Amino acid sequence: MSQELLYSIIFINLAFLFYTIGIWAEFFKKKLLIWHSVFFWFGVLTDTVGTGLMIQHVGHIKFTIHTTTGFAGLSLMLFHAFWATVVLIKNESNTLMYFHKFSVVVWLIWFVSYLSGLVMGVKSVSS
Repeated sequence: MSQELLYSIIFINLAFLFYTIGIWAEFFKKKLLIWHSVFFWFGVLTDTVGTGLMIQHVGHIKFTIHTTTGFAGLSLMLFHAFWATVVLIKNESNTLMYFHKFSVVVWLIWFVSYLSGLVMGVKSVSS
């Protein structure tokens, strides 16, 4: 296994950890807090690094369901983290209380890509 691939896997799993903690902590709290947004941004950062390393490892972008959902998920994560920051700065109590509904949808879209990458990785190792 190349170092690029290993580091990519580590960063993608860190993204899963950070983003999942942020999303579900916010969901169960039913209110957006600053530390949730920090975890969203760590998730975006680690996913971006992991994705970049994976592209570097492969040498090109191969358009599949995984890459399509992956880029959609990463784009939504970036939008979500940015919007969370804006919501916290504006401090609108109504938006702070209902932000979690959008968060779960973004997480689910990103999670589809995470799972498809996991399945593709397991298949490549087993073949």
